[in-house]
Amino acid sequence: MVYVLSVALVVVGLLMLLAVLVRMRRTVRRFSDTAAEANLTVTDAFGLLRARRAALGVAIRERRHVRIAGSLARVPSGEPAETGGRPWAT
Repeated sequence: MVYVLSVALVVVGLLMLLAVLVRMRRTVRRFSDTAAEANLTVTDAFGLLRARRAALGVAIRERRHVRIAGSLARVPSGEPAETGGRPWAT
């Protein structure tokens, strides 16, 4: 009859293990969903940061171009202004 008690304890132990595994699966799934959402948020923010950086680069290049074109147009003699050795302002 001792084996009946042993079998009962093994069954109870397996049921408890099953209950713990089910709860862990829910927790792991919730953590995975949260991690995926956080990753998406960080990726979106990083993409926006890259876009802002690119827009700033374009604005700086346009400003240089306007400043260079404007300085050449303001020369009263109509001759190109001295660029001071800057190769991009021809």
